[in-house]
Amino acid sequence: MTALDQLADDIRNAHHIAVLSGAGMSTESGIPDFRSANGLFTGKRSFADVVSIDYFMDDAAGFWAAFREIFKIKLAGGYQPNAGHAFLADLEKNHGKRVSVLTQNIDGLHHKAGSDEVLEMHGSLMGATCLFCHTPHDLAWVQQHDVPRCRSCGMVIKPDVVLYGEAVPLIEPAFELATQADLLIVMGSSLEVGPVNMIPLEARRAGVQTALINLSETRLDHAFDVRIEAGIGDTCRRLGDLLA
Repeated sequence: MTALDQLADDIRNAHHIAVLSGAGMSTESGIPDFRSANGLFTGKRSFADVVSIDYFMDDAAGFWAAFREIFKIKLAGGYQPNAGHAFLADLEKNHGKRVSVLTQNIDGLHHKAGSDEVLEMHGSLMGATCLFCHTPHDLAWVQQHDVPRCRSCGMVIKPDVVLYGEAVPLIEPAFELATQADLLIVMGSSLEVGPVNMIPLEARRAGVQTALINLSETRLDHAFDVRIEAGIGDTCRRLGDLLA
């Protein structure tokens, strides 16, 4: 039995599937991994320093200038879900599976594809919030202002993205969902960033079946029962054919 056949069987037998998706999920929609933008900002501050809560609090105008430069392609919008996003939504809608999407991505494409249960662990580019009066603002408001300010109190608002130095607020629910699922599929993640990269290890310890779909090897390949080194879209189209 091939790895693809095994994964198709695992999906058939699972009632609750948790999916951890990383940058490789979005690159097939034409969105580059934001880490590739590291070279766009060549000032004295490092990338991690720029995209940090400390920099935002210290120099909000400088932060927004750098943030827009780094994320300008994503902020432009117009991207569409790919076959991987569509496959996960289809497992819910047409196969009766509960699919808990735990994503490291900030582009909102899982929601756009129609997945119902999505935890955006690193936040979202789709809006910004005032840290002082907690008023939310949508992306359209952000796009209208070089340094977007709160429509309620006038303070500079912060993008709804988890910045360096901030806690990952949804990490505990993500671990809980992964360890309670029947199957965990990691899709397009290099598993380099903690604490998210501990999710498959904890799921494996909890007796959950684990699978990895990624273009290249990771340091945590040993944590998976099934490993498929291939593109997300092509793999999901083939899985869809096997499950039809």
